[in-house]
Amino acid sequence: MSNTQPVIDISGVKKVYAMGANKVYALRGVDLTVAPGEMIAVMGSSGSGKSTLMNILGCLDVPTEGTYSLDGIKVNGMSKNQLADLRNQKLGFVFQGFNLLARTSAIDNVELPLLYDRSGRKLDTKAMAVEALTRVGLGDRMDHQPSELSGGQQQRVAIARALVTQPRLLLADEPTGNLDSRMTVEVMALFQELNDQGITIVLVTHEPDVAQYAKRIVEVRDGHIRRDHPVLNRKRAEEDLKALIAAHVGEEEMPATEGAEAA
Repeated sequence: MSNTQPVIDISGVKKVYAMGANKVYALRGVDLTVAPGEMIAVMGSSGSGKSTLMNILGCLDVPTEGTYSLDGIKVNGMSKNQLADLRNQKLGFVFQGFNLLARTSAIDNVELPLLYDRSGRKLDTKAMAVEALTRVGLGDRMDHQPSELSGGQQQRVAIARALVTQPRLLLADEPTGNLDSRMTVEVMALFQELNDQGITIVLVTHEPDVAQYAKRIVEVRDGHIRRDHPVLNRKRAEEDLKALIAAHVGEEEMPATEGAEAA
């Protein structure tokens, strides 16, 4: 029987920051459950609480009140070292700015999280990095440095780095924010492919077009989840990419055709 235990289970989560004598309520009682194999887009304007929510989901911050279980493990009360180990074993992170080491090859960037593994597992780190890069379609770019790769390829390296520890959950914060429209669709096609393989994904985006590639949209406003609904007529990025490529080819052929007609 497949594992139906939630990957994310948060209940009554509040987050209050003390700003001098004032208190700022970033989250005001959030409940969220994410099952294995889901792909969720978290949306909300600046100041809505979505970044705080992502930081809590990523064990980078802890709730002021409420409970959080990650893959059945209760996060509340963990020390900083325990949280770091949990992040390394259960979570993969993808950021808007790629966060790659500049003068380091793709394979060394991807291998890096495995070098911090303190679980006692005996790992063939190089082979795992090769597998992760091959999985994201960069098997022929392993020795390239970030400056030798396009933005979309750099984000693929970052996704491979997030995947290399075989996480239960992939957290992506504005993963297409620095990409043009074509690269955005390419990266979302990869996310959908990984999700089809069973990887659970939660991504933050402010772009409604990007959210339409997810299976479910969670809208955060004023520290509350205001809407949580399935995506109807979900877009397939692979089909959109084919259409973009066909349109681009058509544009390239247009002048030559017009020139021939004029002749």
